Amino acid sequence: MTNKLPPRTDLALEAADTGDHKLPEGVFCEEKKEGAVLCTVVRIETQGAAERLGRPRGYYLTLEGPFEERETLAEQLASALAGLLPDGPALVVGLGNRSITPDLLGPETAKGILATRHLPPELLREIGMEGVRPVCALAPGVMGETGFEVAELTASLLRGGEFASVIAVDALAARSMTRLGRTIQLSDSGISPGSGVLNSRAALSRETLGVPVFAVGIPTVVDAAALCGEGEEPREPLMATPRDIDRIIGQGAAILAEGINRALQPTLGPDELSALLS
Repeated sequence: MTNKLPPRTDLALEAADTGDHKLPEGVFCEEKKEGAVLCTVVRIETQGAAERLGRPRGYYLTLEGPFEERETLAEQLASALAGLLPDGPALVVGLGNRSITPDLLGPETAKGILATRHLPPELLREIGMEGVRPVCALAPGVMGETGFEVAELTASLLRGGEFASVIAVDALAARSMTRLGRTIQLSDSGISPGSGVLNSRAALSRETLGVPVFAVGIPTVVDAAALCGEGEEPREPLMATPRDIDRIIGQGAAILAEGINRALQPTLGPDELSALLS
């Protein structure tokens, strides 16, 4: 008899769920409710726990709530990310394939990031924005389009030592359809681009890039094995996505961009950020 593997997931919250209400040794979890949003922090603190859960040691925050709660979700994401970011310039990398809708989250989020590195200091002083953090944003595409690993391109931008951190945005996979369109994950352990759509590439992490890498993502697909239940399992790995994936990508990218912008530019209010992005 073949041992069935559990449906894959990029969410630490799901990976830590053993089904018996007991956390694996070396894993700690706490949750709190803020309005319509449930905030859950999972900490994977030992190498044994990391190997058991199949993801790196680190901090994982999951925000769960309807994407119509944009303000609350963006605020919670901004608060958590701001508490992790070091001072200094930041690079935001929107991972994903523009030709595949469930994989479009990263590029769409990158379009909404306020890029400020190119603004001359004298101009910033003139308009009263001296405290603005230098930020760059890019959507480097995928290796099939460019011939480059995203990790290679990102590493080349970091060689000058200018950037103090990287924020990587990518689509994720979940085990449950109920996670789609209402879940955001933030972690400080980096990310493997394309993992959510079964095309994992070289990792972006502190170990590979030399600076802290914060991963932000939204599940856009579910492992089809999770939908089969006790019935016939797919012969090949398959991922399912909902009919309204366009809405999920649009709403999700807007929430992520707003939360990231707030975290990166705490001296700017929502109206100022909106005006600068328009």
